Amino acid sequence: MKKVLVTGANRGIGKEICQQLLSLGHFVIACGRDLGKLKSAFPQETNNIFLQVLDVNNEESVAEAAKKLQVKFSKLDVVINNAGIGVGNSDLDDVDIEEVKQIFETNFFGPMRVNKYFLPMLKKAIEGRIINISSGMGELASLTSGYAGYRLSKAGLNAQTILLANELKGYGIKVNAMCPGWVKTDMGGSEAPNPVSQGADTAVFLALEEKIETGLFFRNRTPINW
Repeated sequence: MKKVLVTGANRGIGKEICQQLLSLGHFVIACGRDLGKLKSAFPQETNNIFLQVLDVNNEESVAEAAKKLQVKFSKLDVVINNAGIGVGNSDLDDVDIEEVKQIFETNFFGPMRVNKYFLPMLKKAIEGRIINISSGMGELASLTSGYAGYRLSKAGLNAQTILLANELKGYGIKVNAMCPGWVKTDMGGSEAPNPVSQGADTAVFLALEEKIETGLFFRNRTPINW
């Protein structure tokens, strides 16, 4: 049984990741900004889930959560950085800089904060893993037009993934990014072609697959170009 922490766990892909992991018998630490929303998302009584308030935009919140969870659980096997936002659809020549900063706070700095404070727990695992939920919109070959802030935040997250993967090789921690595809969620909208179960599948695969490489970008369980 693996112990897996998931951010942005109260809805969408994050909630689905948690449910798939629970159905497979693993222990989930479901994190979100609002405890009430977490309780609504996971109302069932089970010994395999722990609900933790954690705001990825707030360093004090992340540090406090890590301190509490380290005392309670000592180690983590997997961290899945799912919390993210998609705001605005402007081209770069007409972008709202403050809006871009807001997107980066969640999509880029959020995972950075979580990884920083939970690494001590991951280093206690036999083979810790970090999975960053990115997007094909951050692929360098796909940086065309529209959604400039979102695209850049995910391209930055991809670069952060490569850097951290190289830094942590000596600890045996595998760090990868994945694209869930266009999924029917609040962010993806009702016109998205893929169910949320498919969007969560690759993250669960990367968390549980016995042998996995590090420093790669995945879609549908298969490495893709950065």
